[in-house]
Amino acid sequence: MDFSFFYFDGDGSVAQPNKYHLLIESAKFADQNGFSAVWTPERHFHAFGGLYPNPSLTNAALAMVTERIQLRAGSVVLPLHHPVRIVEEWAVVDNLSNGRVGIAFASGWTMDEFIFSREIHANRKANMWRGIKAVQQLWQGEAVDYQDASGRTVQVKTLPKPIQSKLPIWITCQSPETFIEAGKMGANVLTSLLGGTLESIVPKIKLYREALAKKGHNPEEGKVALMIHTFLGESLHEVKEKVRQPFCEYLKTHYDLLDNLAKSMGLNVSLKNFSADDIDSLLLFGVEGFMKGRSLIGTPTSCLSFVQQIEQAGINEIASLIDFVPDEKAVMESLSYLKELREKYHAVQSSQKALV
Repeated sequence: MDFSFFYFDGDGSVAQPNKYHLLIESAKFADQNGFSAVWTPERHFHAFGGLYPNPSLTNAALAMVTERIQLRAGSVVLPLHHPVRIVEEWAVVDNLSNGRVGIAFASGWTMDEFIFSREIHANRKANMWRGIKAVQQLWQGEAVDYQDASGRTVQVKTLPKPIQSKLPIWITCQSPETFIEAGKMGANVLTSLLGGTLESIVPKIKLYREALAKKGHNPEEGKVALMIHTFLGESLHEVKEKVRQPFCEYLKTHYDLLDNLAKSMGLNVSLKNFSADDIDSLLLFGVEGFMKGRSLIGTPTSCLSFVQQIEQAGINEIASLIDFVPDEKAVMESLSYLKELREKYHAVQSSQKALV
């Protein structure tokens, strides 16, 4: 099991210096303490994640302060970009990092994002799959046909030449169909528990590995990374109190997650009719139960069994979302406990293998 850091909630609306200090310092920590990767997203027009409109830029910065960890996009919304620009930008980052980049691709979430490409929204899934194929071809030095301003077909090859001969690709997946398509093309998978439970992901992973095998890929080589809210400390009570409000604020920005919270409490209601006070009351009584089984929030000891359950589900990377708590000092302190959790997990794995 690999452990990586994921960034998603950085508030870009706050007028303050050193907005990227947590990103830089925590990436250095990851690089120096045996973590496998850092993931930065593409987010537009929203306070949550507003620090990260372009993951190629953030990863170019991280390439300058790290030496070992992989630098990944989680995710590039491919329909918003021309494949040529994606390959050009990420080839630069691949060179700056000496061959450490990887990209998770997504088809897009909100209507607002598609101001960049209004006409593509209806067919964004198909556009993503076509775009990935073009990205792969261009990355490997192949020429791809495009039309110039006069309508003439021209063959395009991109520069600079990347360090890696093959771009590591993930697909951001929630639906069974997307898991299957990712398997067919031999890509890795990035997923989360935000739309369900660990148990709900297991059959999707099974479909993914079956699709890998059917298309001649080694099903054991496919990587499944799970993005999961993570905050650890020495005291379970103190950790829960520290994360309760930030986690509530996160849920408030995602009505689909609030619906899941309501259902988990046995409430068959539409939250569209709830007032702000109603939603606050719902969160007050339900958020702790919702966090259980959907997050790594606690102590290294209390979270160990859930890490083992994650591995048993067929997941081989935990991508810890660390920036949802708006207290940089507390987040940085939490990382040492995450390292301890990783070491506890690997110690258990080693002892179990020794008994076989």
